[in-house]
Amino acid sequence: MLLTGTHPRSLDDKNRLALPKRIRDAFGEKVTQIFLAPGPDQCLWLFDHDSLEKLAHKLDQAPAADGEARVFRRLFFAQMEAADLDKAGRIIVPPRLAQLAGLGREVVLLGVRDHLELWDAAKWQQYLGEHGPQFDKVAENAFVRD
Repeated sequence: MLLTGTHPRSLDDKNRLALPKRIRDAFGEKVTQIFLAPGPDQCLWLFDHDSLEKLAHKLDQAPAADGEARVFRRLFFAQMEAADLDKAGRIIVPPRLAQLAGLGREVVLLGVRDHLELWDAAKWQQYLGEHGPQFDKVAENAFVRD
């Protein structure tokens, strides 16, 4: 599944997030649950079941002696929560995770290939301001890796 785009959204009074139709279409009708977890840079990562299984498989490739991988798996999966997708295409962002990511009412949902990221809108603008000018350099380096 290829998730792309920048989608400005709002959290309502019940912390519900309406997923854009394009995102719901990409997930397909079989997806009835979204998994939310803390991500780097103070955002939330959102996965459907299949994408989460693929990530878990990659994480399982790390040796049991890899201390950083153990810490990441513990913190990532222990803090993850499942959210049911309602008939209107909304999920409830758990308050604990919303607080952890510093989400306000205005948020931005980003498609990041195999998952979504949910950012506070002001933090996303700050991130863009800091990292956007480096895009060319980062792009060059990203394609030189084997």
